[in-house]
Parts: sequence; structure tokens; C-alpha cells
Amino acid sequence: MPSVISKFVEKGEKVFNKNQAILSSAIIGAALATYAYKVGYPLVENLIFKPNKQDGLNNNLVKNQNGVDSFRKQNGVKQKNGVVKQSHGDATTNAAMSKRNRLIHSIPNFNLAFILQFIKLVRIMIPSLFCAETALLTGHTMFLFLRTFLSIYVANLEGAIVKFIVKKDPNNFVKQLMKWFAVAVPATFINSMIRYLESKIALNFRTRLVEHSYKLYFKNQSYYRVTVLDGRLDNCAQRLTDDIETVANTVSHLYGQITKPCFDILLMAIALANLVKARNSNLIVGPIIISGVVVVSALVLRLVSPRFGHLVAQEAEKKGYLRHVHGRIVSNAEEIAFYNGHKVEQSHLRSAFRILTQHLEHMFAVKLWFVMLEQFLMKYVWSGTGMIVVSLPVFLPEVIKQVKPKKSLLPLPVLTADEKAPQESLQDSVSERTHYFTTAKNLLLTGSNAVERLMSSYKDIVELAGHTARVANMFSVLEEASDGIYNKTVVAKKEKTGDFEVEFKGDQPVAKGKVYPSTNYEIVLQNVPIVTPNCDVVCPSLSLDLKPGQHLLITGPNGCGKSSLFRILSGLWPVYGGELTTPKNSMFYIPQRPYMVIGNLRDQIIYPDTYADMINKQITEEDLRKIMRMVYLEHIVERDTFHEVKDWTDILSGGEKQRMAVARLFYHKPKYALLDECTSAVSIDVESNMYQTAIDMGITLLTITHRPSLWKFHTHILQFDGQGYWEFSELNCSSRLDLKKEKEELLKKPTTKESTARLKEINKHLGEDDE
Repeated sequence: MPSVISKFVEKGEKVFNKNQAILSSAIIGAALATYAYKVGYPLVENLIFKPNKQDGLNNNLVKNQNGVDSFRKQNGVKQKNGVVKQSHGDATTNAAMSKRNRLIHSIPNFNLAFILQFIKLVRIMIPSLFCAETALLTGHTMFLFLRTFLSIYVANLEGAIVKFIVKKDPNNFVKQLMKWFAVAVPATFINSMIRYLESKIALNFRTRLVEHSYKLYFKNQSYYRVTVLDGRLDNCAQRLTDDIETVANTVSHLYGQITKPCFDILLMAIALANLVKARNSNLIVGPIIISGVVVVSALVLRLVSPRFGHLVAQEAEKKGYLRHVHGRIVSNAEEIAFYNGHKVEQSHLRSAFRILTQHLEHMFAVKLWFVMLEQFLMKYVWSGTGMIVVSLPVFLPEVIKQVKPKKSLLPLPVLTADEKAPQESLQDSVSERTHYFTTAKNLLLTGSNAVERLMSSYKDIVELAGHTARVANMFSVLEEASDGIYNKTVVAKKEKTGDFEVEFKGDQPVAKGKVYPSTNYEIVLQNVPIVTPNCDVVCPSLSLDLKPGQHLLITGPNGCGKSSLFRILSGLWPVYGGELTTPKNSMFYIPQRPYMVIGNLRDQIIYPDTYADMINKQITEEDLRKIMRMVYLEHIVERDTFHEVKDWTDILSGGEKQRMAVARLFYHKPKYALLDECTSAVSIDVESNMYQTAIDMGITLLTITHRPSLWKFHTHILQFDGQGYWEFSELNCSSRLDLKKEKEELLKKPTTKESTARLKEINKHLGEDDE
């Protein structure tokens, strides 16, 4: 490259008729100006193009400078990681945010924490001494060792070829050239096997990690708990996919990146020692010089090395946030389209992408100087040191009058002299010096590359630390969540509600309630509070005893705890007090918006059973056809059959999806059905027939509904008033219907003080919101 620039300068001198020094100064000045532009442009851009205030309000995002998470205070709002959060200014909130800030700025690095996390992952990836991964690693190690021997042999072979070129010996040149082509076949096979085994090891490691993560993710409904009840995992889907893949690939790559250089350094050192010893030179000076330069280079790089682990962890976090924003648009595409809210969503995406690009630009700038220093030390300083060490046996040989054969340190394939040559061929001829220099140069280049890979692997290890911390943290959180241990940031501790107060240990609530399995299929609640995951006490104490056949109607205004009660009965939310007795695996929940699974029509009916479960229960497709007839969906069977796979979420209407959920209820026939407005899109006549069919099947109904037409199917009522109080009693359907009729008549009349007071009284009796 310098010679090319020199030629351009000479040509420019002739063209422009200017002095060469002036042209050189102009080139250097242009380079300095370019560098100044590169450094100063981002600063000038930030001063000129300030963030748009309206854009910030629309996006609820903040521009993150230099790729480092920062807090900004604007109009009483704290902005972090691109997400705007309201700052209440209380001590608890500030302490929680300060703790979160320290957690985010903790640096994943090559330390004890990383070592412990990495050992944990290694035990998952390599479960035993006798497994497929151990066999693959053994084979990989063997091929890496063979590749090192081949490198030494090829270096000596190249030296011999150059020697015979210098000696003008065509016969031996042809022989060595034939050896060169012959060794190419095993060499290429070994190189291909090394790449194949590295990819195979990475795939096996990833499979082990994915299987372990899936086991934890679906254990005791952890997939729900870490999303709703725990706040430690952000973008868990990214950790399950991208981070695990990165860890597996990096570990597999680092094994070869560290193992082969170790073999290279060891065997190259022995080969060089044999080579130097054959020239009767000092074996101590060269290694001392090389070791000193390598140690000094390592210390310099260690001191100036950026926090790659921290940067990589932040990059993964920002990529996950960008993917999260994309996922929200996909999940809520219809609502966004109805509101015509594409401008706001587009600004969200742009802001999230801007945060990521700023961080990447910061990473590139940090890597620029580190790679420059790394290349200077490893490429030029080490190459110069290698040339000095290679020249020592030539410039400073030991004068020995009589040459005696010496035993090699290790029988490696190092060529010294031609066995058939006469005694004078051992003298220091030009061809021998050329042979020595070429061989030593190749061995030193291989050794220096090995040391360079070892030192460069430190950067990869630090980057691996960031992903390792995310994966290991995910495993720890999933394990704790499956055992009922949660850690969720609570905005503020709630005041005492009624006679119940949530007990806190540190900054986390303590679930002190007890849950027992029912032996006679009864549901019993004794002083059980209804508490949300954010520790809002909706109802301080609830007690009831429900037996099979006692169909319960649950009413009350919005936010009074009706759906929350179903979550507690299903075991999704913890019990913070009292005693709860429920039958195990005897409740089936149907929400207002049923979930349609991936699969055919049969899979929609039998979910969460599989086809094998259906066969074991001795249920046939004819039985499924009867169930579809009960919910008035037989026409779908005729149209699509049970075996055709479609996107049922888009194909079925809202009412059809609700009836499909009732078909699942009829298929499973549980003791209790938790029905949360599950037939709001179904006609009243079809709805009544399905409820009657469920009762005839012996299914006890627990229903949340606002339709008076369903009251007649229930024997008891649980009525919340929205203030934390409730009433459990037998249901008098006729009296409630009379009150409902009176309410409708009052709504038709002009509003007066008496009618308004009567409406409030009726709504209180009916458990409905004031209109």
C-alpha cells in the first residue's frame, strides 16, 4: 500500500508540477480533515438537529446518546431505555430506580460471576462425560491437533521447495512439489471436518440449551408467571431464541479458537527450537524477546479494552425492544388500522430503531480504535519482532569447528539437511539459509497467528459474557418463577384495605395464603383476599363454599374482582392470605376471546389434548361431530373437514370462536366451567341451549355475564359492590328479573331525583355499573 501511494505522489508531482513534499502534506492534511469530520460530525448533528418534542410525546421514547442508557428529566418524566415512565418522586420509587440503574450498568466481564454462570451453562450443554457432545469435542480436538502437525509439515515442505529453487535442483523440486499436492487432500479434508464439527457442536449445544429452557418455560406455567407476576425478564422470546443461539455458536467457535492456538504455540515452539538448534544457535534469546513483546502487548490491550460485554448486552436489549415494538403492531394491527394510528406506530418504530443505531455507532467507534491498536501490535510489532528473532541465528551464529549430530527436542517433521548431500552441504550456504528462513518464517507466522487468536478471543469471551449473563439470568428467573418466587417492581406499597394488608419482605409482597386440594370436588374459600400482581387489594376477604351442582352467577361493576377470582381459582395468581381449597384438574376456563391454536379443526376442539390423548380417551371423530352439532358448528365440519389446517383465528367469526370454545368444554367435561363473558357474541337462543347442555352433562357453571337470559341457569349468586364488599346467597331469579324490568322502565322516563336514587339502588342490588 505505501508503494502504491508513493507512485501516485510521483505521478502527481509530474502532472501538477508541484514539489513532492507539498503533495504529501496535502494528502496528510486531507486525511486529518476527514478524521476530524468523522469525530466532529455527530457532535454538530446533535447540536443542530435537536430531538422533536412532539415526536418524543407521541413516541413515549427518548433519544439515547452514545449508546449508553441515560436518565433525563423533562416535565417530571423520567426516561429510560427509550421508555417514558412517570416519576412520582417518592423514596421507594427512587430507590427502586436507583437499584435498577446500578443493575443495568453492572458490567458483564471475565470475572467470577461469569465463570459461575458459564459453568452452569456448560453442565447443561455437556450433561455427562459419555454423551454425544463429548464425542464431538474429542473428534474436534483430534482434527485440530492433526491440523497443527500438517501446518508444521507444510512449513518445512515450503522451505524445502524454496531451497531447491535457489539451488537450481529441478529433480528434488519436482519431488517436493508432488508431496505438496499429495498433502493437499488430507489437509482440505481436515479443514472441512473442523468446520463441520464446529457447526455440529454448536447445533448440539443449542439443542441442549433450548430443551432445558423449554422445560423451565412450561414448568408450572412459568411462561405466564414471568410475564405477569415477575418483572425481571424483558423480551423473554429473544433470550429463548437469539441469545441461546449466540451462546451456542460462540462457545463452539471459542473452543476451536482457543484449543488450536494452544496446540500451535506448543508444537511451533518445539519445531522452532529444533530448527534453531540445528543451526547451532542460542535457544534462549529468541523466546525471551517474543515472550516479552507478547506479554507487554497483552497488558496494553487489557488496559485499553472497552467493556464489550456491557455493550453487547445493551445491543441485545435494544434489539429486543425493537422486535417488541414490531410484535405489538402485528398483534394489534386491526385496532391500529381502525384508529388510523400508523403515524404514532411509525414514530415508535423509528425511535426504537434510532436508539439501536446510535448504540451501534457508539460500538463501531469504540471498536475502531481498539482494532487499530490491536492490529498495530499483533500485525506489525509482532512481525518485526519475528523478523528480528529469525535473523539472530543468521547474523549471530555460534562458531563450532566440528558439527556433531544433536538429538531433537521432539521428533517433529523439521527438515535440516539433505541426508545424501556431502559433508560440505551442512555449511552455511545460501540455499540452507533460505531453507531455514522460509521454514522459520512460516512457523513464526503460524505461531504469531495463534497468539493473536488467543488474545483476540478475550474480546469474544467478554462479548460472550453479555449473552451468558442474559441466558443464565433467564434460567434462574424461570426456576424461581416455577417455584413461586417472584420479583416485581411495585410502584408503591398499598395502604391497608379493610382488615387485610399485603405483607412485604423487603420490597416484595409475601403470599401467606394456603392452598389445599379438594377431595370431594368442593370449592372452599376462607378469608381469601383478591390481590392483583401490582398488589392492589380488590377485595380484602372472600369466603364461600361451593359444591358441585351449585351453579354460581358472579356480578359486580367493572374492576371489582370478578375475573381476578377466576385467576386465583385457576392457580395463576398467588394467594396472599386465608385458605383456598380447589379440586385439581377439574376446572376449565373460557374467556371472552378464545384462543385458536395452530392445527386442524380437530385440534381446535380437543385443545389442550393431543390426538394421542384423544385416542387414549376412546373418543372418535363421530363424537367430535356430535359435539360440533351441539354448538351449531356442524357446517364448518362439512366445509373444512377435521383434517384441514387453516388459520382459524381469521377464518372463524367472533361468535363461531366462542362456540368453538364451548365445544372444547363439552369435549373435556370438567367438574367446573369458569365462563367469563364467553357467549357475548352468540345469539340468545343458541346460548341458552349450550348452557342447558352443559348442565345436563353435569358441569357446574361459574359465570360472569351481563345477560339476564342466563340468570335462570344458576342457583347461587356472588355479588361484588366494587368497594371491597360482597354478598353470597341463593339466586332468586324472578326478583332479579323484576328489578331489571323496573330499571328498563325508569331509563325510558325523564330523569328526576327520585328516579336517579331508585336507579342507584337497583344497580346496587343487581351489581351493575351506574349508567
